[in-house]
Amino acid sequence: MPEPPPLHLDEIDALLLDLLQRDAGQTLHALGEQVGLSPSAVQRRIARYRKDGLITRQVAVLDPQRFDPAVLATVLVTLDQESFEHHRAFSRRMCSDPQVQQCYQVAGPWDYVVVLAARSTRDCSRLGDRLFKSDDNIRRYETLVVFETVKTGLAFPLPGPQPSRPQDG
Repeated sequence: MPEPPPLHLDEIDALLLDLLQRDAGQTLHALGEQVGLSPSAVQRRIARYRKDGLITRQVAVLDPQRFDPAVLATVLVTLDQESFEHHRAFSRRMCSDPQVQQCYQVAGPWDYVVVLAARSTRDCSRLGDRLFKSDDNIRRYETLVVFETVKTGLAFPLPGPQPSRPQDG
């Protein structure tokens, strides 16, 4: 797959993208007021971001606390055999399960960090057994149940000076 061309973002792009990462549901008018552009100019920029593949999708982020009970767990995983095919098979399985929230291939003593969302500790245990215990290529895994969510986010740091923002509480 060819490398995407380098990004050429001006200060307005950086500010607009930062605003969209924090709340993509704002109106074009509200966004325009914050970046000093007309709603139609904001719309053109957003269309360009989508066309260029900079914005890949928009989603609604739900508050897991509203769906009690909810259990989050982080699982550290080490594969037994580490060929390209084994990594690809593991990655596919993680991507295909809706209860896998995030999955990262990492450097160090562990090969992957996986974040799971479950309805209960029992559901989390069954999910772990299904995803990790039943896989003959997993050398070891360790499950860390989340007691309290301190911070979550998906905002990507943008190049250039970052606008100052009040801390999300």
